[in-house]
Amino acid sequence: MRAMKELTKGIYIENPIFRIVLGLCPVLAVSTSINNAIGMGIAATFVLICSNIIISLIRKGVPSKIRIPIFIVVIAAFVTLVEMVMEAYQPALFESLGIFVPLIVVNCIILGRAEAFASRNGVLYSLLDAIGMGIGFTLGLIIISCFREVLGDGKFMGYPIMGMKFEPVLLMILAPGGFITMGLLLSFSNYLDIRRGKK
Repeated sequence: MRAMKELTKGIYIENPIFRIVLGLCPVLAVSTSINNAIGMGIAATFVLICSNIIISLIRKGVPSKIRIPIFIVVIAAFVTLVEMVMEAYQPALFESLGIFVPLIVVNCIILGRAEAFASRNGVLYSLLDAIGMGIGFTLGLIIISCFREVLGDGKFMGYPIMGMKFEPVLLMILAPGGFITMGLLLSFSNYLDIRRGKK
């Protein structure tokens, strides 16, 4: 029962983007296309899973005064691995994501899960938490990028879908469009909670 709860909570109840509102810098920056969103989501999920597992394994031997620097070193090791693999096998995606790949090291979601969860729980629950949070982060990125790519570029995953007469709303692929989309989706998420009778 607890295992299923840890796996699924990151998808909606504690979704990093729409519920906890963490890691918004890469969300707003790379969500201009669905391909970017999927690439960033997979990269962040991989780092989250690996770092949660390692931190959970070493948690009892880490002195409390230096735990954050140690967590950052663990996370940085996996980010470097992701960066090298992405640059070697997906250079176009790597170029598109730019500085936001190495900045996964200081992503609030990953460091937050390391500090709040992996450092206090066993490997299995830390793994399940990382998978759930990674899926939630990736889904959030994809939802935001769907609106921004379709309205701002008239395309879906790079393929034109809106017809020749469609006038793209350029604002949607710029920074203000990210904030507008994010605000509307957060409002919709809160509206759903109110409809369900949550406080």
